[in-house]
Amino acid sequence: MKISELYQQKKTVISLEVFPPKANYSIDTIYQTLDELSDLKPDYISVTYGAGGKTKDRTVEIASKIKNGYGIEALAHLTCISFTKDQIREVMGQFKEHNIENVLALRGDIPEDPDFDFPNPLQYKYASDLISEVKQQDRLCIGAACYPEVHVDAISPAKDLENLKRKVELGAEFLISQLFFDNEVFYDFLDKAQQKGITVPISAGIMPVLNSHQIMRITKLSGCALPAKFTRILNRYQDNPEALKEAGEAYALEQIIDLMTYGVRGIHLYTMNRADTARRIMASMESIRRLQG
Repeated sequence: MKISELYQQKKTVISLEVFPPKANYSIDTIYQTLDELSDLKPDYISVTYGAGGKTKDRTVEIASKIKNGYGIEALAHLTCISFTKDQIREVMGQFKEHNIENVLALRGDIPEDPDFDFPNPLQYKYASDLISEVKQQDRLCIGAACYPEVHVDAISPAKDLENLKRKVELGAEFLISQLFFDNEVFYDFLDKAQQKGITVPISAGIMPVLNSHQIMRITKLSGCALPAKFTRILNRYQDNPEALKEAGEAYALEQIIDLMTYGVRGIHLYTMNRADTARRIMASMESIRRLQG
């Protein structure tokens, strides 16, 4: 099923995100996580791509297992900055072979290796270039990323919205947001997107913070701001890992309850492959969704 159809059928689409294990780790580790997540019956599960496409084969394999093994709709991430058009078409052929119907089209992170061998010249510079390519495959439903606090490489907030609208005009049928910790920032973004004429469903990306190292890395990569309430939690529990984990889960759940009350189209939970945390949060989310009818 195309994910765009799920947004038509459900008041709030609930999705999870997992990432493939690194090459030197057994792929069975992610299947253990999926075993624990599958009975939660999320509407779909997305599978990330490593910088430079380092885990692309595992991404396809895991997405196939989600779709064909667990019977849950899969969303396969696809990045383009490091690839040629022939390589992208090869991956899309693998999607077809494995009955994967949904793709999240991304530029991708720039590999940290200064000697990384990029195509010369670059065949894709932006996610919009990839969306144009994928759109030629009628069977694929395309999702794209959006940034409530503006993409770190954007010239300005206005230009970032223009780029987002272009993604939609070129074929993106739904959007998943970068993580954020202040719901008011997200609501302001939704208003501005609507004013810009962006009407496709937008899922709110939520990540439970489980340790202080994680939050340092996240804020550096994403540029998201930490509201005062969240900062107080970090300051109070930074020397107590277990308490910080519980407080991080509670903060994420509080965000989700508020978002669902507001009426957002979807909640996308960045699980960090932590099934225990996802299970606790999902149980509360399902209770709220049942109350909503």
